[in-house]
Amino acid sequence: MTPQENPEGRGAADAVPIEHNEAASRFEARFPEGVALLQYRFDAAGDFVLIHTEVPPSLRGRGLADRLARTALEYARDHRLVVVPLCPFVRAYLDRHPEFTPLVRGHS
Repeated sequence: MTPQENPEGRGAADAVPIEHNEAASRFEARFPEGVALLQYRFDAAGDFVLIHTEVPPSLRGRGLADRLARTALEYARDHRLVVVPLCPFVRAYLDRHPEFTPLVRGHS
């Protein structure tokens, strides 16, 4: 059975909290199989640049990348940050979740 077919696997992944690791400039969820993360930085203008999302292969298909993106975007909204989505996954997430589009640099 693949992780996509295993609803119990999804539930276990949902139970692990997404933590904001400010020292490492990333949002992360830690598992025995590895760390799922969304890396960010602040640019010279103070904008919140979302750089890279990574999920260990054995944890893919459980919605972790979606949870990471949502958490980072909610953080940006809560802190009134302008988002620069360099990460292709985050850009695709924004396409599927237009409620976060007003956060994005250049949005009119």
